[in-house]
Amino acid sequence: MKAALWVVIPTYNEAANVEPIIRAATAELTRLGVRDYRVLVVDDNSPDGTGAIADRLAQELDTVEVLHRDSKTGLGHAYLAGFAVALAGGAELVVEMDADFSHDPRYLGDLLDAAKGADLVLGSRYVAGGGVRDWGLLRRVISRGGGWYSRTILRVEIRDLTGGFKCIHRQVLEAIDLPSVRAEGYVFQIEVTYRAVLAGFTVREIPIVFTDRTVGASKMSTRIALEAMWLVPRLRRGARAALESGTKGREAVGAP
Repeated sequence: MKAALWVVIPTYNEAANVEPIIRAATAELTRLGVRDYRVLVVDDNSPDGTGAIADRLAQELDTVEVLHRDSKTGLGHAYLAGFAVALAGGAELVVEMDADFSHDPRYLGDLLDAAKGADLVLGSRYVAGGGVRDWGLLRRVISRGGGWYSRTILRVEIRDLTGGFKCIHRQVLEAIDLPSVRAEGYVFQIEVTYRAVLAGFTVREIPIVFTDRTVGASKMSTRIALEAMWLVPRLRRGARAALESGTKGREAVGAP
């Protein structure tokens, strides 16, 4: 089905959260007066039945759709699959959002308002008014340190490069050569934002308070943190080359 706004929510073993987050997101969008939208759940074959719950809600709510993937191959692949469905479904704006309420649906209105004047809007923990809640000291240090490291290596001023609560205009997704995005985990979020910056799009951060999940297991791991350390320097070369290649390809076929 066609819609101008798509909210993409990737899931893996989120049986306890998927129904509450869908109902909260749809209720908030309805409260905001948004009519032309779809909430897309991208489920990675969750063994806990998350996909079946999402299917039931899709039968009940005509604003909900479900994309079932065969296996869990990473956050980046899940989002790329969701972006493809959203763009094919007429999306002019795509919102990325976690399923575990770390991203509070009450911020959807702020994201959409900011998107009227920016190409990519980030829900940021690290600008004035933003913050985190219920995190231990170690996770705070890792998050702050990872942000500083990424900003330094990539030479950008964005405060929350790893944040995953985003509102992205269609033209950004079409311009940043999504098929060549290779990063997984939280580096995927860095890569999408970095490519948007390199392509000259306007990026704005708005404050959010990120609350740690209360139900289910966190997907953060030491492996993901280590992945970021060695992948971020490669983004400087890879992102520029991908954007240049994508531009040449579009020019060759006469695409805009």
